[in-house]
Amino acid sequence: MRVALLGRWNATCGVSLHGELVGRELLRRGCSLRVFAPFPESAGRWWHHKIVRRDEDFVRRVYAELSPEGEEGHLDPGDVLSEQFDVLLVESYEKLPYRDVEELVRRLREKGIPTVAVVHESCPEDLRYSDLSVFSTLVIFDERYLKEVLGERAEGTRVEILPYPCLPVREGGRRFGEDGRIVFFSFGRQPVGEYRDFLTALRKLREDYPRIVYRVVRAGEPLGAKEEWILEEQKVLDLEEIYALLHSSDVHLLPKGRTNRVVVSSTLYQTLGSLCITVAPDTRFFETLPRAEEAPVVLYRDSSDLELKLRELLNNPELRERVRENARRFVEENSLPKVVDGFIKLFDRLSP
Repeated sequence: MRVALLGRWNATCGVSLHGELVGRELLRRGCSLRVFAPFPESAGRWWHHKIVRRDEDFVRRVYAELSPEGEEGHLDPGDVLSEQFDVLLVESYEKLPYRDVEELVRRLREKGIPTVAVVHESCPEDLRYSDLSVFSTLVIFDERYLKEVLGERAEGTRVEILPYPCLPVREGGRRFGEDGRIVFFSFGRQPVGEYRDFLTALRKLREDYPRIVYRVVRAGEPLGAKEEWILEEQKVLDLEEIYALLHSSDVHLLPKGRTNRVVVSSTLYQTLGSLCITVAPDTRFFETLPRAEEAPVVLYRDSSDLELKLRELLNNPELRERVRENARRFVEENSLPKVVDGFIKLFDRLSP
């Protein structure tokens, strides 16, 4: 099967990660892949979506995104129509040149080529197509997207749920606190304020657990904490570096702020397979996860609740093992191969 994919690629965001995971798995299974991505100067204007590696030979950069100043992006449909493919997969997100993408999809429909849109938009206002029914199928990650993002606009359009895929289990060999230290770890470029609960809780915990260490690797502004037990580095990590740090840590503290939008955490799906215990705020990023005894992640409400949850983790090896096994099960149930199986079955159904 010849698959074309339109969206971000080799960038530091969940849209790009989803496309890369699905696209590379399709390649591994023998499909051909042509990627149509944004121009570097356009993609690089969004601070958290910069291109981070050299493009492969199958990548063409053909469109400009909506600018930070609100200037409309653009795509020449002819740049895509000049290629030969059997299905177009659009990683749809709020910075696409919607009008041109919609024109491209209409012209593909006239040629009998099916199109599938993966909906990353997190609110109805961001989904700026004039007619969703131009797509053969809309793919969403969970029911929230149907109820809160698509709504009545999706009536008459095929909608399928394919969850955001997890990277496979890659378990490390570290035993909890094996070197006498309890190592907490965070990475990424979330706003500094989203680390406040972590710092508050860890400072209190250190009164009883003085061997706590907090390793932070940030791509942007430093936290500015001066304590000697907070080891901060400024760097953009690749996947292998992320997993090496997760495997040398005891707890992954994942910062994600509160929002009213419909969102998922691509960072969680990227890292949960390390089986390093993940602790995160109870926000919309994680609201579809299993809860109670089945929870694959420890969620907290505020800094006081976080301190309590961390004490429970430090003192209860049975709890730690249960969370790890829940994470393993969640990763296996939402594995990349299973998700791509769903895409391939969808493509087969849509093929003439």
